Amino acid sequence: MINIELARTNMIEQQVRTSGGVRSQDVLELLEVVKREHFVPATYANFAFAELEIPLPCGENMLMPMVEARILEAVAVKTHERVLEIGTGSGYMAALLAHRARHVVSVEIEPELKALAEKNLAAYDIANVDVKLGSGAQGWGDTGSSYDVIVISGSLPVLPDNFLRQVNVGGRIAVFIGDAPLTVAQIITRQSATAYETTKLFETDVKPLRDAAASRFRL
Repeated sequence: MINIELARTNMIEQQVRTSGGVRSQDVLELLEVVKREHFVPATYANFAFAELEIPLPCGENMLMPMVEARILEAVAVKTHERVLEIGTGSGYMAALLAHRARHVVSVEIEPELKALAEKNLAAYDIANVDVKLGSGAQGWGDTGSSYDVIVISGSLPVLPDNFLRQVNVGGRIAVFIGDAPLTVAQIITRQSATAYETTKLFETDVKPLRDAAASRFRL
């Protein structure tokens, strides 16, 4: 039988802090508070803390813990901020974001995963996440919708302009740009009405988001 708490500690200390280089105490504590095993399909319960992408229904998967933690550290969500997540999956990243944000809108293209995420979030008594059904690969909501943080949980060949318009000044977009087998995790910060700054975080290999953009964009 797996020792859950020991496995969680090993994940945080070895994968996230040592290998991933995450130093934010807020993020490390968050990984203690939000129990990852509650968002992992029962079939893969023994792998909840492993350094791998855990399969989900509909051919999707959870990101590796180190990847999730580094994104959380980079976007540094604050308690007054409104967050948009594209790609809900099992609801784990939405739960992590919700513990720091005022409100999270999470968009999932698969009805089965939307239902799974809503069930997981409800079981965890998380009330500040709205899971929406649809494709968010080109942005989400009407032209007036805006967010302080946008987290895109699948990769895109390029970033659609809609996301740039939907992030507030001072806001951050976390996105994986590129094509398999190499994608680059990036943080794009909106500095003014027309200026954006891109920071490349690390290289990885993240599955493409459904309906990925075809238009080309460069900062």
